Amino acid sequence: TTSKKSIVLSSETRRELAKQAKVTKDERRSQLDERHKYLILRLADGIGLSEQQVEEAIISDDKFQLIEQFFASAGLKKLLFFYQGVLQQKTDAFLRSDGPTNSLLQKKLFITMGSTEDFTGTCAFFLRTSDKVITTSNISQEVNFGIFDCTNGNILQGLEVFLSHIMIPALKSQQNWGALKEGLKNSQIQDFLYSVDKFVGTLSSSRQNIEDKIQLTKVDIDIYLSNLQNPSDYIIAGNSHGKTNIMML
Repeated sequence: TTSKKSIVLSSETRRELAKQAKVTKDERRSQLDERHKYLILRLADGIGLSEQQVEEAIISDDKFQLIEQFFASAGLKKLLFFYQGVLQQKTDAFLRSDGPTNSLLQKKLFITMGSTEDFTGTCAFFLRTSDKVITTSNISQEVNFGIFDCTNGNILQGLEVFLSHIMIPALKSQQNWGALKEGLKNSQIQDFLYSVDKFVGTLSSSRQNIEDKIQLTKVDIDIYLSNLQNPSDYIIAGNSHGKTNIMML
C-alpha cells in the first residue's frame, strides 16, 4: 500500500511565486509599444473587453512570445486569440495537491496556435500580408484583423455568418484585383465569386440538415421477437414496421 503525500505550499512560497509572476508581467508591460497597442485596441473593440483587460490577458499569457514572432521579419503568418469558457481549477485554502478541487467555467482571452484547444467561443485573428518586419508605422497596412464567432461551438453557423456577412461583401467591394485590371467585370472573378456564393449556400443547407436531423428512439427488440412464432409472423412484423418507419419519416 502506498500513501498519497500531501504537498502544502507555504505562505512564503506562494508569495515568492506571486512575486515572480508580477516581475514577469512588469517586464512584458515595459516591452509594449504602439504595435501591441494596435492589437489591444482591435481586440478590445472586436470582443467587447476593456483595453486594460486585454492588456492584462496578454502580459499574463504563457504564449506571449508568439506576438514577437508575429512581428519579426518573415515571422508567423497569423496570430490567434480565443475568447471562451475555460475550466479553472480551484483548490482548497491550503493548496494541497490532493485537496478538493472545483472546476469553474470562466471566460478567458488567450493566445493560441489554434491546434491544441477546442474552439467553442470567439476567435480573433491577425493576418500578415507580407514578410516585412511589422513596425509601428506599417502595422495598419501590413496586418489585417478579423473576428470569427463560434458561440456554443456552432462552427458551421459561425463560418456561414463570417463568409456571407463579412468576406463576400468585402470581396464584392474589392477594387484592386492585381493583374486582373477589369476587376469585377473579369469572367474569372465572376466565376470565383459565384463559387463562393454557391459554397455558402451549400454550407447553409448542410447546417440546416444537421440541425433538423432525425433522432431515432432505441427500441427493445426482445419484446417483438418473443411474439414471433413462425415465418409468416416475421413477414407481417417486417411489413408493419416498415410502413411505420416510412410514416415517421
